[in-house]
Amino acid sequence: MNVRMSRSPDEVEAMQRPDWRWQMSNRITSLERLQEFLPGFTPTAEQIAVSKRYPFAVTPYYASLIERADVSDPIYQMAVPQAAEGIDAPELIRDPLGEHQHSPVPGLLHRYPDRAVLLLNGLCPVYCRHCTRKRFVGIEKGAASDEKITLWADYLRKHPEIKDVILSGGDPLTMSNRRLERVLEAVRSVESVEIIRIGTRIPVLMPMRITPELCELLDRYAPVWVVTHFNHPREVTPLAAEACERLVRAGVPVNNQSVLLRGVNDHPDIMESLCRSLMRNRIRPYYLHQSDIIQGIEHLRTRTSRGVEIMEALRGRLGGLAIPLYVLDLPEGGGKVPILPQYIVSQSPHKTVLRNFEGRLVSYPEPAQLDSPLDTLQRVQRGGIADQLSGVRPKALIPQGYKKPHERGEDD
Repeated sequence: MNVRMSRSPDEVEAMQRPDWRWQMSNRITSLERLQEFLPGFTPTAEQIAVSKRYPFAVTPYYASLIERADVSDPIYQMAVPQAAEGIDAPELIRDPLGEHQHSPVPGLLHRYPDRAVLLLNGLCPVYCRHCTRKRFVGIEKGAASDEKITLWADYLRKHPEIKDVILSGGDPLTMSNRRLERVLEAVRSVESVEIIRIGTRIPVLMPMRITPELCELLDRYAPVWVVTHFNHPREVTPLAAEACERLVRAGVPVNNQSVLLRGVNDHPDIMESLCRSLMRNRIRPYYLHQSDIIQGIEHLRTRTSRGVEIMEALRGRLGGLAIPLYVLDLPEGGGKVPILPQYIVSQSPHKTVLRNFEGRLVSYPEPAQLDSPLDTLQRVQRGGIADQLSGVRPKALIPQGYKKPHERGEDD
């Protein structure tokens, strides 16, 4: 197909109308209607079938960023269903992160001891084709009820080990300010909660939602962090940059999580350009995610070796602050683990030989004194490899009677 969009400035201005409620109410929700916005686009029967299996919606604003109505366009790839989306490899599953088994109360996930995720809704302005929650996003659209909010607050009070609460969905910022404040107020009423994070792709998909009123609301419940989701440099438009600027000026730090997607951003030059664009706009590249093994995204998945190759290329090209951490969220609720290039070539008690980004091998002398004065301090069991290395937990085994974080009581 390879049809380049030909739009007049007036048409682009109309699609980018700076009214977020208009953008939401005028979302394009069928491939037949998408033809009105993408000249030359004709959906196939397979694409239409996929759009019925996995909900489709795109804001006029985000559709205006599509330059070509085919898979050579990264925005098209992320927004428009493809026939390949309906073909599942056997290892792909509906709930790859095992979220269901880490949900002690409806809509709350407690997978890590000190963090909880609240799923506020199932509504997004755009249903990204690589979404890890395809199983319910676009289907369960209701915003958090008062009953759910009370249930969440009660759970947080009973689990004071939870210091960090992430508001997710769907997209929390599709809710009205009044409804969002109800959630923020309830979470902030729990004294043990220190940080609130909002996971949202709104600055990318519908930046006009980031109004001065919303920024003032978030500032009232500080510290609130926004974690957004830019995947490609073309998404960092002037409107998106302005939205993030409003957040930063209101005292709301903005971090970014990207997902490594085949044919979209799986190239060192593209990732470098994205990270530079984010840094210029005071958005910190936080994570680069290996895609989850969710049904419907096999055509967008990359090999982890490709991700490592990209990370090696970024090291030396970019300052450390601009380099995201490449992570894989392990299946079955295993949690995030970093995937790092191997820079240690060899180790002995006396020296460590390392490889730098240029390929040079450099020897680092180790200290003769191996013990630390802090080794005498009492260690607290927190789990993980650090306990095994320190001798707190010498066996590399899952402890008998292991409980998930949300099942643990005060006596555990």
